[in-house]
Amino acid sequence: MKKDFTKHTLSNGLTVFLKEIHSAPLVSSWVWYRVGSKDETTGKTGISHWTEHMQFKGTPQFPASSLDRAISRDGGVWNAFTFMDWTTYFETMPSAKIDLALRLEADRMVNSLFEAKEVHSERTVIVSEREGHENEPMFRLGEAVQHAAFGIHPYRHEVIGDMADLWTIQRDDLYRHYKTYYVPNNAVMAVAGDFNSRPMLARIRELFETIPAGPPPPRLARKEPSQPGEITLNVEGPGETTFMQVAYRFPAAAHPDFFALTVLDSLLAGPSSLNMFGGGISNRTSRLYRALVEKEYVVGVSGGAGATIDPFLYTFSLTLHPRRKPAEALAALDVEIKRLQEERVSRAEIARASKQARALFAYGSESITNQAFWMGFSEMFADYNWFCTYLEKLAAVTPADVQRVARAYFQPKQRVVGTYLPTGNGDVKHG
Repeated sequence: MKKDFTKHTLSNGLTVFLKEIHSAPLVSSWVWYRVGSKDETTGKTGISHWTEHMQFKGTPQFPASSLDRAISRDGGVWNAFTFMDWTTYFETMPSAKIDLALRLEADRMVNSLFEAKEVHSERTVIVSEREGHENEPMFRLGEAVQHAAFGIHPYRHEVIGDMADLWTIQRDDLYRHYKTYYVPNNAVMAVAGDFNSRPMLARIRELFETIPAGPPPPRLARKEPSQPGEITLNVEGPGETTFMQVAYRFPAAAHPDFFALTVLDSLLAGPSSLNMFGGGISNRTSRLYRALVEKEYVVGVSGGAGATIDPFLYTFSLTLHPRRKPAEALAALDVEIKRLQEERVSRAEIARASKQARALFAYGSESITNQAFWMGFSEMFADYNWFCTYLEKLAAVTPADVQRVARAYFQPKQRVVGTYLPTGNGDVKHG
C-alpha cells in the first residue's frame, strides 16, 4: 500500500494524520484518546465510558441541546466509542461543513462542562444500560469468563464498569479523569476525505495548537501472570438455551503471531472483522461450521479476537443444539483444534482462508469514514504501518505458521471454559 497520507506532530504533542481522498465530497474526522477501561482502578471502573457520555453534554460554546441539530442540519453523522485501550469521537460531514466538527472537537477537548445534574441523569442512563446487558446470557457469561481469565490485569473489567462503581462515581471523579487523559499529547487526530492538506493542517493548528499539553497520564502496569491451568465455570440464568464461551490467551496486536492467528481464525471459525464498521462474511465454509453446526452439536458458532495493546483473549462462542450436552460440544471443538495442531493445512486451504480475511479487511477499509478510522485505530495499539502492511503480512502466512500458532496458543491449560446453564424460567434476550 503506497504512502498516501501525511503525519504531523503539533508543538503540544497532538499527532495529526491527513489523507486526501477526492472520490466523494465528504470528510471524516476522528479524535482518539489513549484511555479506556485498561486505565481504570478498582472503584472507578466504567469511568472512561461515562466520561465519553459526558462529552455530549455540551460546552459553553456548544450547548448540548444544539449539538445534534447542528451536525444533522449540515448533513453529518457523529458518534463515539469506548474500548479497553482507547476512546474515540468522530464526525463525517460534507466537505464544506467539516469546520464545525473541528471546532467542536477542539472545544470539548478542554471546555466540557460536566454539570452535576447531567452527571446525575447520565448515571441513570448507564445503570440502565448495564441492567440491560445483564439480561443477556452472553454478556453475563462473557463477564464471568473475563473475570476468571484476568485476576491482575485491568482487562478483567467490562468497559461499562461494575455496578457498584456506577453508583459511587461522582462528578469530580469524572472531571478529574477528563482533565487527566483528554490532553493533546495523549491524542491522535485522523482526517480523511475531500480536502487539501495544507489549509486543513493550518486550520487544525489554529484550533488545537493553543491547547496546552498535560503531564503524561498515569498508566497501570499490571501484567497478568501465566495461567496455572484450565479454568472452568458455570453461570446460571433464565432462558431455554445453553451457551458456551471457550477463551484462549491471545497475543497483543503488535505481536508477529497476530497475523498467522488471523488466518487461523478465518480457517477455523470464519473471518472476523477488526473494524466496527466492517460488516461480515458468512462462516459456512469454516471448519467449525462444518464440524459443529452441520453435525448438530451447536446451532451457531463464532470466534474472534480484538486488536489490543496487551495480550487478551481469543473467544469461541457456541450456541448449543437442544439435544447436546456442553461436554459433547467442547469435545467436538477440541477435535478440530487438534486437527490443526497435528495435520498441516494445505496451501490451498490457507490461501482460501487468507483471501476471506483479506476480503473482509478490504470491505472494512474502503469508505472515507473507514480510512480515517484506520489511521487512528492502528496508532492505538501499534502504528499506521501495521494497517498499511496488513494484507501483505496475511498473504505471507504459511501452513507451518498456522500449525505453529495453533500448537502454541490453543492449549487447554491456557483457556477458560464458561457455560451458561438456563434455568428455564423468565424471558431473556439471546443477544
